[in-house]
Amino acid sequence: MPPLFRDRILSESKRDMRPTPSFRSTNSDLPSPFGDLDPNLSDSELRETAYDIFVAACRTSGGKPLTYISQSERSDRSPSSILSVNSPTSNSANSPSSNSPGLQRSLTLTAASKVKKAFGLKSSSSSKKNEISSPKTKRPVTVAELMRTQMRVSETVDSRVRRALLRIAAGQLGRRLESMVLPLELLQQLKFSDFTDQEEYNAWQKRNLKVLEAGLLLHPHLPLNKSDTAAQRLRQIIHGALERSMETGRNNESMQILRSSALSLACRSSDGSTEFCHWADGFPLNIRLYEKLLEACFDVNDETSIIEEVDELIELIKKTWVILGLNQVHHNLCLTWVLFQQFVTTGQVDNDLLYAADNQLAEVAKDAKTTKDPLYSKILSSTLSSILGWAEKRLLAYHDTFGSANIESMQSIVSLGVSAARILVEDISHEYRRKRKGEVDVARNRIDTYIRSSLRTAFAQRMEKADSSRRASKNQPNPVPVLAILAKDVAELASSEKAVYSPILKGWHPLAAGVAVATLHACYGNELKQFISNIIELTPDAVQVLREADKLEKDLVQIAVEDSVDSDDGGKAIIREMPPYEAETVIADLVKAWIKTRVDRLKEWVDRNLQQEVWNPKANDEGFAPSAVEALRLIDETLDAFFLLPIPMHPALLPDLMAGLDRCLQYYITKSKSGCANTNSFFEGTRSTYVPTMPALTRCSTVSKLWKKKEKPQTPQRRNSQVATMEGDNNFSGISQLCARINTLQRMRSEIEVLEKRIITHLKNSESANVEDISNALGKKFELAPPACLEGIQQLCEAVAYKIVFQDLSNVLWDGLYIGDPSSSRIDPFIHDLERNLLTISDTVHERVRPRLIADIMKASFDGFLLVLLGGGPSRAFSQNDSRIIEDDFNSLKDLFWANGDGLPADLIEKFSTTVRSVLPLFRTDTESLIDRFRRMTLEMYGSSAKSRIPLPPTSGQWNPTEPNTLLRIICHRNDESASKFLKKTYNLPKKL
Repeated sequence: MPPLFRDRILSESKRDMRPTPSFRSTNSDLPSPFGDLDPNLSDSELRETAYDIFVAACRTSGGKPLTYISQSERSDRSPSSILSVNSPTSNSANSPSSNSPGLQRSLTLTAASKVKKAFGLKSSSSSKKNEISSPKTKRPVTVAELMRTQMRVSETVDSRVRRALLRIAAGQLGRRLESMVLPLELLQQLKFSDFTDQEEYNAWQKRNLKVLEAGLLLHPHLPLNKSDTAAQRLRQIIHGALERSMETGRNNESMQILRSSALSLACRSSDGSTEFCHWADGFPLNIRLYEKLLEACFDVNDETSIIEEVDELIELIKKTWVILGLNQVHHNLCLTWVLFQQFVTTGQVDNDLLYAADNQLAEVAKDAKTTKDPLYSKILSSTLSSILGWAEKRLLAYHDTFGSANIESMQSIVSLGVSAARILVEDISHEYRRKRKGEVDVARNRIDTYIRSSLRTAFAQRMEKADSSRRASKNQPNPVPVLAILAKDVAELASSEKAVYSPILKGWHPLAAGVAVATLHACYGNELKQFISNIIELTPDAVQVLREADKLEKDLVQIAVEDSVDSDDGGKAIIREMPPYEAETVIADLVKAWIKTRVDRLKEWVDRNLQQEVWNPKANDEGFAPSAVEALRLIDETLDAFFLLPIPMHPALLPDLMAGLDRCLQYYITKSKSGCANTNSFFEGTRSTYVPTMPALTRCSTVSKLWKKKEKPQTPQRRNSQVATMEGDNNFSGISQLCARINTLQRMRSEIEVLEKRIITHLKNSESANVEDISNALGKKFELAPPACLEGIQQLCEAVAYKIVFQDLSNVLWDGLYIGDPSSSRIDPFIHDLERNLLTISDTVHERVRPRLIADIMKASFDGFLLVLLGGGPSRAFSQNDSRIIEDDFNSLKDLFWANGDGLPADLIEKFSTTVRSVLPLFRTDTESLIDRFRRMTLEMYGSSAKSRIPLPPTSGQWNPTEPNTLLRIICHRNDESASKFLKKTYNLPKKL
């Protein structure tokens, strides 16, 4: 006896004796594991047959003969006469159950089942109601009466069965029940007169004939031989009788043939003995009959409750084993099924039944390990498969099955399903036996399957819901993308799983929550992967989906980590199932593509607009190019757009954007300083471009010859052929354009600083930036553009300075200064024109760049002044007396830039004039001293090799009073006979070119 029903004692029953009909709900979802009977015996026919067997088994278990008591006699008896089993005043021969101790026991002398209470099984509601009902209420007072009521058998039918059994006992004294074919005996003992009408009699007769057919022909204990004539005769008689009622008298020929054929088939046995009759012990007839008997354990008025007298009733039901060919293992299995079936067919409202079935299944598990009967294994496998199939239909989608209202039943259903699966795998599966048991964890594998299946189903439902939500909101502004909605739904699903379902499933799977989130991670990952493959460019929807995906992944991983804290591998196996979405990487790649597109467009714009730029300093008040304003505006807009992107990694991607914008600015600056393809505004020049090539060295003629003949002065050699001559407005226009370029670069230089400050402000307002991102200057400043601006300004200032001095003013400097007589070709014209240019520049160039440009012009002027003195060619000749003129002219030139203190600083002028001031004293030095110094310097430079012949020193361009080439050029321009002779003798220099 299983623990559920062990140690029970009868309690006083207070049920109404009226057979209240109970209608069990049918459930097509739960087919019988025992198969269908053929012919089709209805539930009522099976129940009536089972009751016949029960009464017969209980009556024949005692040693005293059965005595029939009429209905009137029974109703006249007092309850006390029935309850007094051993009363000396009672007539045992007349007692309805005097020979059956089990049936005699009074229901008023027992207490409630302790075991049922221990298992949480409630008392039946009918018992509780009857406790306060009227004492006049008719109720069963014996176990036999209780059984009749439970099986919904009327008193009339019960009396008829007992009457027939008395007749059988009277005619066959001493014969045991197992040696009879009960339906056959009943057919002979009961006549039409025992029934109220012909219809009732015919139905009863057909039922017993169908039972004979089922037990002897269709589901026999031993298989039939096809050539068995007894079986053929029996089948013919039964089929004939089913079509037309037959006479069942003892001397009737058909009855005799029926009896002989039935007994012939019933007395067959595997060992050849004929002591037992096998008519109800063939499968599945025996199990189906026993199932009906066990169903009587449920209160007829409250089918979710087990009656209080269940232990006593089952002890009596077990007496049918000898007829049905069953034993304890069959009983345990059938009882498990009946408890489970009762839970299902009564609406799955009483979890106690499920709990009881699960406990009973523990007994079945013990039996399965020790019982090797093939038929039992077949029944066991079928029963457990039905239970498992029903459980798995709910557990494979447990989110649809269980909610707050019925979550308590989930644990019992899981336990029942896992127990059934474990028995099927461990005790029945041949494959399991071939493996080592340690390799198979049935419970964990089943739970793993349930979790993954249910969550895939739940995910698909959430996906459909999100899609419907998206379609419903498509006409609204800024509808949320499906995968963004889905990510939030999945996060809620994971949270619900962790809080509601995982605590239950963790009893069988230690990583239940981890498996759940890994499944959700994979499901969402598949959708996300497809979404990412279709992304062409960065859009708000794409960023929103990817951000939600990243947030979801972090939530799922956190749950997995928390769930696997105590696991052996620390959750590594689960985490390996969750390959990163890399949403941030995808966002970063999209942003980088967005940056590249913006930068490429900006570069194309720079090319297009610089080609159209005229560099007009009057285009605006500050004299810079409009294209610079537009370029800076586009960069500012790009930065604004970048920080408006709803991404979580502005600081990380800012260096990429800064690098691209920096290259664009550098490109603009480079183009600005070198010019563009438009030939009208093309400019490309350096200092060497404008400084003329110095003519070859010559010696001067004597003073008398030079001025006596009044020869036309020779035109000095012009500058490099690559410099075109510009005059008048063209010269002014060129300088103005160059000044506009200088102003533009200065403007960009200052605006770059403003942009950098705005970037810091953007970072401070960014959710994704931290203090370190703001304080760290790396990647937040323009690295190429500022130095390019500075370099461009330097180059342009130098180019403007040398262009003005050596190209625009060449007529008054190179072509006019000191040509012929120095006193008549002094520096005043050059200073006049230079001053005019300086005024123009002062009005045009930005004030922050103006001092530098004027300083470069001053330097170019000083370089030009020295070049005229030292490399002016044969048209220029200076006497020692001319030194005063030269010094005065140079002082005038310096005064121009000092401007009575309003110009350049005096110290800057002195710094730039150092070279000129060091060379000018040579012009007042006498010729012999110059020649001696030249020889000495040359010997120091070339050593002893210069003693025999003084080598011609190369032109270094670095003028210095101690440099041989500088001294030689002073001598070449000295209007002195001794100088001319020295040059003629030493180098054989000509007087003319």
